Amino acid sequence: MGKKNSISYFDMQFITSSISTTLVLLLLGLVVFFVLAARNLSIYVRENISFSVLVSDDMKESDILKLQKRLDKEAFVKQTEYISKKQALREQTEAMGTDPQEFLGYNPFTASIEIKLHSGYANSDSIAKIEKLIKKNTDIQEVLYQKDLIDAVNDNIRNISLMLLGLAVILTFISFALINNTVRLAIYSKRFLIHTMKLVGASWGFIRRPFLRRNFWIGVLAAFIADGILWGAACWLVSYEPELIRVITPEVMVLVSGAVLVFGVLITWLCALLSINKYLRMKASALYYI
Repeated sequence: MGKKNSISYFDMQFITSSISTTLVLLLLGLVVFFVLAARNLSIYVRENISFSVLVSDDMKESDILKLQKRLDKEAFVKQTEYISKKQALREQTEAMGTDPQEFLGYNPFTASIEIKLHSGYANSDSIAKIEKLIKKNTDIQEVLYQKDLIDAVNDNIRNISLMLLGLAVILTFISFALINNTVRLAIYSKRFLIHTMKLVGASWGFIRRPFLRRNFWIGVLAAFIADGILWGAACWLVSYEPELIRVITPEVMVLVSGAVLVFGVLITWLCALLSINKYLRMKASALYYI
């Protein structure tokens, strides 16, 4: 007759282990989420930093539009917007609450092209090179950008990224330790059963199999619950503030879900393997003193 393994897969211990693992995976998922979302946020911030290209009053509007089309084809340009003298006057009148043309007798503003860059070019060094390139056109009066603001944004993004990376490493180790303890406690309670199976001649592979399967399914279940909670929270945030879809993208959530699933399954399975091997190697007398 073949041997039948008597370990139950789904019991109260399975449920409590799944809940504990779910909470740890939620923590890990949040870390991965913040790291990926911070990257998207940095791109979003950089790509919304604009600078102005002021054109000469002698330049015809048709020539300005041609210049805008040429700029649109440049690799560093994400988006451009032409602001005519009239539009600039209207915007400033709305902002100041008074019309400068009434007491100056002329429109003091210059037509310009507002340029937003791709995130990789949104730094002072790249903008300085872009400024030289644009100023080769003699009809360009000036290129205006806030160097201090750009430097501050990039410095803050760099510092926040390093902090998040360090936090991610620390919390990953903490998550591993917590899951490892949960799995070890569950297998610890079965140590005498493991020894009994050894006494009746069961192979190590036969003894390991149900523990590994059980913890595999704990990892899968916990990961799916954690992913469901994270997706629900993300959908709520986007519905509350639709603009967040640029930061909390579907790609970010897919990566978070994948990381949680892989980590949950891999760690619970690996911890179970290490723990079961420990008790398989132990002698019967040692089981009473641990």
